[in-house]
Amino acid sequence: MTYKETLDWMYVQLPMYQRQGDSAYKIDLTNTLQLASYLGNPQTKFKSIHVAGTNGKGSTSHMLASVLQEVGYKVGLYTSPHLKDFRERIRINGKKVSEQYVVDFIKKYRSYFEENHLSFFEMTVGMAFHYFAEVKVDIAVIEVGLGGRLDSTNIIMPEISVITNIGIDHTRFLGETISEIASEKAGIIKENTPVVIGRATSVTEKVFLEKANHCNADLFFADHYEGNLYPSDLKGNYQEENIRTALQTISILQGQGWEIDELSIQHGLAKVATNTGLLGRWQVIQKNPKVICDTAHNADGLKAVMKQLSEEMYDQLHIILGMVDDKDLDTILPFFPTHARYYFVKPNIARGLNENELRENALKFTLKGKCYTSVAEAYETALQQATNQDVIYIGGSTFVVAEII
Repeated sequence: MTYKETLDWMYVQLPMYQRQGDSAYKIDLTNTLQLASYLGNPQTKFKSIHVAGTNGKGSTSHMLASVLQEVGYKVGLYTSPHLKDFRERIRINGKKVSEQYVVDFIKKYRSYFEENHLSFFEMTVGMAFHYFAEVKVDIAVIEVGLGGRLDSTNIIMPEISVITNIGIDHTRFLGETISEIASEKAGIIKENTPVVIGRATSVTEKVFLEKANHCNADLFFADHYEGNLYPSDLKGNYQEENIRTALQTISILQGQGWEIDELSIQHGLAKVATNTGLLGRWQVIQKNPKVICDTAHNADGLKAVMKQLSEEMYDQLHIILGMVDDKDLDTILPFFPTHARYYFVKPNIARGLNENELRENALKFTLKGKCYTSVAEAYETALQQATNQDVIYIGGSTFVVAEII
């Protein structure tokens, strides 16, 4: 099979949460553990950092990888979802896994995947771990896909576990309350393994303390970090929290004997996008008019992004907005400004929310605008209608941003 044919098979034959929703979410790690055993348990052959959280886990993972790269380590990075190319999920020192590796891996193990009915995510995690072990990375930064306790990545024994923050998202799978969701995320905490918490509340702190005590794991809170703070090329005021989380994690690595100098920390944070290829975090894709896109897609993330958007200067604000169908719109839409001109769209995936339904719900919160048949059409229209003094914001879903970048 060609690379395209391989991806087509992966997407069509196997359930994938990002495209299909419920059918791709597994209730235990049995398949992943069996696959790992079949592959020779590659997850035991490299050191790792495990990163979970409702928001910020992608940015934090890329920050950590960038700093470690600057030191000179061979760094694996596993993240999800991808924006443009599947291979964005699996990188070494910022370089995506080759198309040929993806083709060869699927070809070699396809019969096993089919016989055991593996999900897209289980299969992809197996590929990443196999690749990192094969090329002998010094360390891999592994981002949780969904939740923590039952996530396919949760078979590693990391140097450090990181939980960025807890917000309401994916309630169908993780629980209806902050406490329940925190318990699922806390599932990545391992015996005698230090844990970094990016942001805690009185509710989540209790959950994390209980789990950490049970596992005899030292617990560190990033908001207590007292070292030097360095700026990052990842813009967005919300990144300060992620910077603190990354720096607290690096401090613990240093204490474990990893050689990480201050200059590498400073340079690594300043070159995250360059070193790792990260896209879609408060990314300005053009000026005059200024066009900003951001992948924030839940209440906690959108609240922070909308706060920063309110600080922009413009004559008119244009918002291209699309979402998937599992979002609680009543908790998300109130964060959006009523004075903006809206362009409602449906992201081009099976579980994208119909643009007309989104518009009807938006009207309840006095968010007014028109519907468009595609993200591309909405973007082209916004560019035509905007002046150089306007701002265009694109977001609501990772998949909306992916169609623009």
